[in-house]
Amino acid sequence: METVVNFIKQYVINPILAITLVDILDIVLLAFLFYFVYRFIRDRRAGKVALGVLLILFILIISSAFEMHAINFVLENFYQVGIMALLIVFQPELRAALEKVGATPMAGLKNIAEQKDAEQTAEAISAIADAACALSREKTGALIVIERSTKLGEYIKSGVVVNAQISSFLLRNIFFNKAPLHDGAVIVRDYRVYAAGCFLPLSTHTDIVKDLGTRHRAAIGMSEISDAVVIVVSEETGTISLAYEGTLRRNFSYRTLKQALLSILDPGGNTKGQGGGRPHLRFGRNKTENVSTSGDRQNEQSQAKEE
Repeated sequence: METVVNFIKQYVINPILAITLVDILDIVLLAFLFYFVYRFIRDRRAGKVALGVLLILFILIISSAFEMHAINFVLENFYQVGIMALLIVFQPELRAALEKVGATPMAGLKNIAEQKDAEQTAEAISAIADAACALSREKTGALIVIERSTKLGEYIKSGVVVNAQISSFLLRNIFFNKAPLHDGAVIVRDYRVYAAGCFLPLSTHTDIVKDLGTRHRAAIGMSEISDAVVIVVSEETGTISLAYEGTLRRNFSYRTLKQALLSILDPGGNTKGQGGGRPHLRFGRNKTENVSTSGDRQNEQSQAKEE
């Protein structure tokens, strides 16, 4: 009995009493690190690769335990170059993950340091929603990126800098079929049309609906590597879609698109004239989702009267 008590005291009670605040902080940070790694590999092809690496590591341990010298030699040499090979193969995914990590705390600090004028936000969102609905009625393709905390300078360089005040007519003129800058994306920075004719990265995911074209894949790709909000108008069907956090939501009307943009860009609901009560839209893990638009056609028809 005394042996059991000494064992519990030595290996259970004493270690618990020796825990300090630094140890608790160390465990919490390690838990966040493991959670971040899990989220990183959960929806990517890296998940299967991680399982393969764990399987090889298990075989390596078994081969060392049973002194299997040949297979142990091969696996040890594999690990010497395998980690570097994985870093090269998954460079795009690693880059996207690090950008997400860097953007999250910076976004919070930026929101505290400078709050966007609510009226300016509402005016820009109204202009974007109006332009998207007008382009949808005309079945004119469009791709509009709203830059947030993650800067998109490398993609702005691929287009033409405009830096003009945002308006519905300007966006419609840019995406007019014969316009020189229509075949590309418009990037909105600080609620101004900053650049047009920009090229965006395509999503590499294989579970995207097959009937989605290049614009939609570019929208998903941009939302995967940044916190930008991307609006897409289909040239074939006129369907309005919105990509955010790697998820594409489809079948928006003027009202639902405006609500979605306000929910993301002004989550506090401080916009004048909105009356509060705006629901915060949650984006799930599925790559495409539908938005109910029943009863919204009257809003679109009222927008059409302006033409």
